[in-house]
Amino acid sequence: MGVAPKESAARLGLAETRLADLLRGKIDKFSIDGLVDLAATAGLHVRIRVAEAT
Repeated sequence: MGVAPKESAARLGLAETRLADLLRGKIDKFSIDGLVDLAATAGLHVRIRVAEAT
């Protein structure tokens, strides 16, 4: 059994509607900083790699 959306949103410091956006893949509604902060709050390690365009 998973964690309820209300509890998940609270753990991440988000409103439930913002969590729904995130879970639906609407990442364009979030800044890069916001996404990195959410990942860190969730206990994830973030690595960003920038490469030359081909």
